[in-house]
Amino acid sequence: MQMSKVIIVTGASRGIGRNIAYNLSVNGYTVIANYNNSEIEAIKLKNELKDQGIEIDIFKANVSKSHEARKLINYTIEKYGRIDVLINNAGIAQEKLFTDITEEDFDRMMKTNLYSVFYTTQEAVKYMLRAHSGAIINISSIYALTGGACEVHYSMAKAGVDGMTKSLAKELGPSNIRVNSIAPGAIDTDMNKDLSEEDWNEVIKETPLGRKGYPIDITRCVKWLVEDEFTTGQVISPNGGLVIT
Repeated sequence: MQMSKVIIVTGASRGIGRNIAYNLSVNGYTVIANYNNSEIEAIKLKNELKDQGIEIDIFKANVSKSHEARKLINYTIEKYGRIDVLINNAGIAQEKLFTDITEEDFDRMMKTNLYSVFYTTQEAVKYMLRAHSGAIINISSIYALTGGACEVHYSMAKAGVDGMTKSLAKELGPSNIRVNSIAPGAIDTDMNKDLSEEDWNEVIKETPLGRKGYPIDITRCVKWLVEDEFTTGQVISPNGGLVIT
């Protein structure tokens, strides 16, 4: 019996990452759900799926550090023998005036949102090249496309992810490895917990489809890219029409 696709999801204990890891597991994929600080949430995810007779692997690693990203990839290879899909979802957000951003803020943002993508991808690609097959899906942000006031460092990091996506897609395409970004719009997760009801109403008012986004909207896009075989180098933005490019 052939093993289902082996998929790593970073930052998988909460929000969009959790939804992705949960739904891919339910759909029969072999999922390694990476977490860093949110161990309780990761264990809850594992137990919730176990109650349904579904297995998911959880692995603690701070992927903003190269040696820990390497541990995650090596663990997956040693246990499953391959990596079919890498989903780089781990990330943080911070709202601050540009003049108030400290060197520590900037460093943490870049390491978590950009360096982590570089580290995990560089390690995973070594094995994808040998297999002459693979897919990398980077979770970016609508702010990479539009910019975000009071989130300059966040927008910079996510724009870097999209730049890496396009460049790497050209480099890895001849090796049958696809690389794409998903740039979510306003999604109802903990990352946007500070938005008031009034803020959400304003976003909804400006959105042609007339609603906020939910993690499942991003997961549906991920599932398509997991199975698609002819899309690479693209930045796809599920945002309800809030931004149309």
